[in-house]
Amino acid sequence: MPMTFGLLALIVLIILIQLFRSLRIVPQREAYVVERFGKYHTTLDAGWHILLPFMDQVAFKHNLRETIIEVPPQECFTLDNVRVTVDGVIYISILDPRKASYGVTDYEQAVMSLAMTTSRAEIGKLELDKTFEERDSISQKVVQAVAEAGAGWGIQVHRYEIQNIEPPATVREAMEAQVTADRERRAMISTSEGRMQSMITRSEGRKAELISHSEGEAQRLINQAEGNAHEILSVARATASSITKLADAIAVPGGDQAVRLRLSEKYIGKLRALGKPQTQVLLSADLSHLDGILAGMGLDVGPEG
Repeated sequence: MPMTFGLLALIVLIILIQLFRSLRIVPQREAYVVERFGKYHTTLDAGWHILLPFMDQVAFKHNLRETIIEVPPQECFTLDNVRVTVDGVIYISILDPRKASYGVTDYEQAVMSLAMTTSRAEIGKLELDKTFEERDSISQKVVQAVAEAGAGWGIQVHRYEIQNIEPPATVREAMEAQVTADRERRAMISTSEGRMQSMITRSEGRKAELISHSEGEAQRLINQAEGNAHEILSVARATASSITKLADAIAVPGGDQAVRLRLSEKYIGKLRALGKPQTQVLLSADLSHLDGILAGMGLDVGPEG
C-alpha cells in the first residue's frame, strides 16, 4: 500500500511539473518555436502561453533583435596575386523564426561562411590598390549574396562592414614608399605651380602698370594738344575780332584821323622808350611826311580812304 501511494505521488509530481513547464513566458523581442509530437506546431510571440503537457515542446528559441556576427580573418588573393588578410562584421536579424529553425542547421554559421566566400570572390576580381577604394562595393556584393540566400533562412541582412584589409609587410612598405614619393611629387608640383602663378601675376601687374602709364601719358598729350589748339583758336578769334573792330573804326567818318593820331602816339612812345626817363624828344617842324615816318617804323596804315 505505501508503495502504491509513493508511485501515485510520483505521478502527481510529474504531472505538476509538466503543468508548470506548460506555462511559458516569452520575453520581448524573442520568439519560441513549438513542436507537437516532434512536428512544427506554432511560434510563440512575447507574452505568456499555455502548452499541452506531454504533447507540446519548445524546440527553438530565437532572439529577434539585430545580431552582430564577426567574420573571422581570412586570406584572399587579389587580381594581381597579392595575398591580403580580410575580416569584417555582418549585421542580421530574424524575420521568420520557423525558417530560421528548419531552413538551415545553423544560420549564423551559414551567414558567416557565405560572407567569407563572397568577399574572397569579390576581392579576387580587383587589384590591390582597388581593394582599398572599393570597400563599399565589396560590402554591397556580400550583402546582396547573403540576402538572396537568407530569404530561405528567414533572416534579413542589414549591412556588412570590412574592418581590415592587411597586405603582407613587404607590400605595405612598398605602398608606404610609393605614397611618400607621390606626396613629395605633388608637393613639388604645387610649389612650381605656385611660383609660375606668382610670376604670371607679377608680369600681368607690370603689364597693367605700363598700359596704365602709357594711357595716362597719351591722355596728357591729348589734353595738352587740345589746350594749345583752344589757345591758338582763342588768340586767332581775338585777333580777328580786333582787326574787324579796327576796320569798322576806320570805315566810320573821321576814323582814319583817329588811327593816325593813335599811331603818332605810339611813335612818340617808342622814341621816348629809346632814351632815358629825362630824355626830351624834339620833333621836326615838318610833320607833313608823317606817313613816311610811320611806315619807316613799321606803323604804316595804308593809303587814306
